[in-house]
Amino acid sequence: MTKSNEDRCKRQRCMDAGELAPLVTEFTCHLSVLGHTSLTVSGYDAAARHLAQWLALVKVAVSDIDGAAVDRFAQHRCRCLGIRRDKGVSRKYVRRARRFVEFLGDRGIVRRRTKSAVPKFERRVVEFQDWLRQHRGITELTIGRHGRMVMRLLPALGRKPQRWDAQRIRDVILAETKRVSLAYVKTMTMALRGYLRFLGARGLCRAGLEHAVPTIPQWRLSTLPRYIDVAEVERLITTCDLTTPIGVRDRAVLLLLARLGLRAGDVVALRLDAIDWQQATLTVCGKGRRETRLPLPQDAGDAVLDYLKRGRPCVARDELFLMANAPFRSLRGSTVSSIVCRALDRGGIAAPTKGANLLRHSAATAMLRGGATLDMVGAVLRHRSPDMTAHYAKVDVLMLQQIAQPWPGDA
Repeated sequence: MTKSNEDRCKRQRCMDAGELAPLVTEFTCHLSVLGHTSLTVSGYDAAARHLAQWLALVKVAVSDIDGAAVDRFAQHRCRCLGIRRDKGVSRKYVRRARRFVEFLGDRGIVRRRTKSAVPKFERRVVEFQDWLRQHRGITELTIGRHGRMVMRLLPALGRKPQRWDAQRIRDVILAETKRVSLAYVKTMTMALRGYLRFLGARGLCRAGLEHAVPTIPQWRLSTLPRYIDVAEVERLITTCDLTTPIGVRDRAVLLLLARLGLRAGDVVALRLDAIDWQQATLTVCGKGRRETRLPLPQDAGDAVLDYLKRGRPCVARDELFLMANAPFRSLRGSTVSSIVCRALDRGGIAAPTKGANLLRHSAATAMLRGGATLDMVGAVLRHRSPDMTAHYAKVDVLMLQQIAQPWPGDA
């Protein structure tokens, strides 16, 4: 291989993709179907053609294309149009080339790159996760977290559950309290209890051993709810730019959070058929896969309808809210929280927290101060325990004044 082949591609206006030209065309058509703009597609086309020509120059066969080849492509310096000679191929350009290689992997043309970041779970832990999926009704995110936490504890517990006893389990959990926060250990104990129940049901460890897991004290109801007042919530909603699809979408999301106290995960899980326009109701699938039908306020319903007409991409997906840029996929919980955070920044609102739960707490506080009972607030927020709803009674100053006792000694 000569240096000119490795470090230089021919200076020409359009790269010669060679035998990969049909695949490059198929790749760009695929991007267009996903909804990418013509400018974005042309950028991917240029990167794919550049990579194809470089592979031909350095004599890399199509079947041998892998991550290492793309890394070499990222390091080479050429005199191609649009490429700075002093800095070579940009990171964005390389990401586009990798996207083309991933496309080839999806088509079975090149070997798929294995993801080393994916943790390997023991067979019993995988079976435990399947058991959670079938019988517990928790989300995939929680199932994955429980699996990782059990794998973290297994080296200290040992690989033979038949030998586990109460003392060993307590010692392992207490040792974790010295390494991580109590909140993290509390979640870890939940995962371990579930794993011990699973093993006990199959006769792989002593029955009832989950009761040996120590309880981690955490007074989560000892603090005040973090919220903003009604005026600030309304100012937050008005910050959305309704001349853009993103602004239309964000306003609909904010109104659902503020009026119904939805969680970020609730918004992500909403589907197009969740709204009954005739009855003006919204079906929410919350924790434990429980479905609840809530009344849809007029302004929130109008905002969602406006989003469906002017903001939502025309793609064959059943999620209600989608990302604004191609490829159009469902929102993530972090995206919903970012919508709230950006609106707070635009409105110049100083909030105690900037996540999606801020509007949930604000909605509960506003309902309680507006005369709603704790039972009514708990029904809207879909609380399983009345204790969670009673948490908001701390911020109902008018109600607290009625039951406050005079200070001893005051006249």
